[in-house]
Amino acid sequence: MVELGREDTKKSYFCRVSHEIMYNFDEIIDRHGTRCLNVDTLEETFGRPDLISLWVADMDFRTPDFITDALRRRLDHPILGYPSTGADYFRIVSDWVYRLHGWRVEPGHFRYIPGIVRGFGLALRCFLSPGDKVIIQQPVYHPFREVPEACGFEVVDNPLKPVYDADGFLKTYEMDLDGFEALIDDRTRMMMLCNPHNPGGVCFPEETLRRLADICASRGIIVISDEIHAEMLLGGRKHHPFASVSENAAQCSISFMAPTKTFNMAGVVSSYCVVLNPELQKKFFSYLEANETDYPSIFSAEATRAAYTDEGMEWRRQMLDYVEGNVRFVCGWLKEHLPQVHAVPPEASFLIWLDCRRLGLPQHQLVDLFVNRAGLALNDGTMFGPEGEGYMRMNAGCPRSKLALALEKLAAAVKSL
Repeated sequence: MVELGREDTKKSYFCRVSHEIMYNFDEIIDRHGTRCLNVDTLEETFGRPDLISLWVADMDFRTPDFITDALRRRLDHPILGYPSTGADYFRIVSDWVYRLHGWRVEPGHFRYIPGIVRGFGLALRCFLSPGDKVIIQQPVYHPFREVPEACGFEVVDNPLKPVYDADGFLKTYEMDLDGFEALIDDRTRMMMLCNPHNPGGVCFPEETLRRLADICASRGIIVISDEIHAEMLLGGRKHHPFASVSENAAQCSISFMAPTKTFNMAGVVSSYCVVLNPELQKKFFSYLEANETDYPSIFSAEATRAAYTDEGMEWRRQMLDYVEGNVRFVCGWLKEHLPQVHAVPPEASFLIWLDCRRLGLPQHQLVDLFVNRAGLALNDGTMFGPEGEGYMRMNAGCPRSKLALALEKLAAAVKSL
């Protein structure tokens, strides 16, 4: 049995090797008692406080010191009054987006938003009217369904098509664009895209995104593209921002991005949108301004400035290398020791979609296996839609020793069935 040893907690955050800072992602950090959603709400969410937490989509890695140092420096000033983003803020964001994605966007096309999910609600209320329809593609991050429903709009599902490997396990998902087009009627006003996809980890091909844009532009549909995982592509892949794939995509869409997943600072809300269409931009930016939701806090602005630097780029590189190692570890371990459970290797992010259908359990028993038998907190696949039945979502953004312990506990639980 692999255990989380005390010696791991004593390792320094980084060491210098050949004048290069090497970050230590094996460090075990106790998050209990910090009002942390990931561990301090386990009992209220799962009925038990003693679970290994692998559910909330933030990482167990220490937020980089160059970000926390920047926040401390700002706190050295004794007044926390109304901030100004400064003339450089969106130039910094624009340069970062260009550096990562090769997508040149002028600073005037950016605006701050108070979180991606809050951005959903703001865009829905800004552009839609009662009775309008919104298309989503399940299985997908649950706020895609919950937010428009809570706002009073009709949600229409265009399920992603599963692609299976030779052994019958899920390999990836593809869009059903013929099915998508058939769903559109006179009440369809918006499509919510998850790009890269959560929970499937798919980076959709450029040609798929281009065809989706052609359909939506021709039918007057606004695409809200959630690209919060765009900075975390694995295996050397390139992200295709939806609005960059064609002129139709640029004119029919609003893109949401953020540094918060990449630099593990979700508690410092620091998101932004990109709107290229002048009419959409005028309407949405005016709406944000009128509601004072385009106004970052002192800390979100400082954290973003600190993240979007050469130092941030190096930290990101090392973090992604470690996460890729975690993904390989989980996939290989399950294949060797628990072949009934298949890990779908994500093309982006630290979230792994587990195909558990070979266990032959109804969903409530599958959840019980993970929670009450194995002592693990993962996301129930059906929270992402009925297409998630037989699946669980695992967060691999943590020290590898934690994953090893969790997998051994899962294997022991399966053996006890």
